[in-house]
Amino acid sequence: MSSYTEKISDKINDFDSNKVFFANDFLDIASYETARKILNRMVKEGKIKRVIDGFYYNPRYSELVGEYEAVSIHELALAIARKYNWNIAPCSSTALNLIGLSTQVPTHYKYISSGRYKKYTIGDTVLEFKKVNPGEIANMSLKTATVIQAIKSLGKENINSEVVQKIREYLTEEEISDLMDEAKSVPSWIYEVIREVSEDEDE
Repeated sequence: MSSYTEKISDKINDFDSNKVFFANDFLDIASYETARKILNRMVKEGKIKRVIDGFYYNPRYSELVGEYEAVSIHELALAIARKYNWNIAPCSSTALNLIGLSTQVPTHYKYISSGRYKKYTIGDTVLEFKKVNPGEIANMSLKTATVIQAIKSLGKENINSEVVQKIREYLTEEEISDLMDEAKSVPSWIYEVIREVSEDEDE
């Protein structure tokens, strides 16, 4: 067990500091039950924190504020989607916040999902998954889906050059190319915005 613990601990230390993980992430090291027991023991020892049942993170200590950093709700959403094999995309203010089109920190994180409806409460924060037609987010990257949902949330009348520039800054050249390819089934007005994003790229 001690060698499993060591290997799991090493793997956790190699993760990005904001990554949320669960027992299945360690099946290359140990069985599900063994990994789960080790993670729960690490929680008791104060080495990692449990976010919700079955999901954990390794908080980084912030010298600036003198306390451990809070879990990233977006990373938790991604971990839940990985565990249940859902396709998800942030929507409404959550998508706007991720892209930088809103500076307001949400207390209610909303995602559309190919899975079932589900709501979680983490302290004062709510994480909600709303079931949609799987085709709405199939065959596209998370970045593409996020941009589409943000544009939908803003509405045609609120798109301007600043919005287009913010979307540009959110994406790499490769992601813009993927966006152009993956978003061809969206309503024409949304695709026009996406075309603008691409044209800015070429200037």
